[in-house]
Amino acid sequence: MEKKKILLRLDPKIHEALKRWADDEFRSLNSHIEFLLKKSLSSNRRTDEDE
Repeated sequence: MEKKKILLRLDPKIHEALKRWADDEFRSLNSHIEFLLKKSLSSNRRTDEDE
């Protein structure tokens, strides 16, 4: 599956907090953001996938 590319503008403080969190979880920042978005979609029943 080819992934979509998007431009995401973030407040520098949010970026730094996400980067630290990603580092703590041994993920890249990009994969951590994707993980958080999937988790949010799933918990809010916005997807049929249980990823």
